[in-house]
Amino acid sequence: MRKQYRSEIVFEADLAADPMEQFARWFQQAADAHVFEPNAMVVSTATADGRPSSRTVLLKQFDSRGFVFYTNYGSRKGRELAENPHVALLFPWHPIARQVVVTGTAARVGRDETAAYFRSRPHGSQLGAWASEQSTVIASRADLDARYAELTARYPEGEQVPVPTEWGGFRVVPEAVEFWQGHENRLHDRLRYVREAEGGAWRVERLQP
Repeated sequence: MRKQYRSEIVFEADLAADPMEQFARWFQQAADAHVFEPNAMVVSTATADGRPSSRTVLLKQFDSRGFVFYTNYGSRKGRELAENPHVALLFPWHPIARQVVVTGTAARVGRDETAAYFRSRPHGSQLGAWASEQSTVIASRADLDARYAELTARYPEGEQVPVPTEWGGFRVVPEAVEFWQGHENRLHDRLRYVREAEGGAWRVERLQP
């Protein structure tokens, strides 16, 4: 099942000075290449005693402050981030033989930012945030559908849905960002941005594949 990756070499001189700018470049290139849901990322968290878990989540915003996604704060990832803020993000852009790995810490975004995003969501997704107590056990699919139907009757299309108190965003502030480009014979490029000091400049180091 091996595949040969045929890509151009990525040199340090090709990179932006800042990892968020470099991410913006690669993200746009992934979108231009029609990678399916280029904002899909694997979010890995861990409990206080180090037991890991991973799931795919959609990135909703990124800027100089970091990477933002939204979830139920009572979900498994929400609970784990509350007790252990260290997190890893993985963007698997397989069709273009690229991936980006982010490690850093997560913190909740402000309620105003959460509310603004929540109100931009489709009506059905707003209701879904209320219907699901994410990661908890439910007796059947029918029970979930019944909850959703009840909410649909309570908040018909066109009526404002309140923002759930236990739902909101996390912003991941990166400490290191690795850009991986696949090449022939498994001689991949791995270029990692690392902060010199908290809030300081970034340096780039090349990792062996």
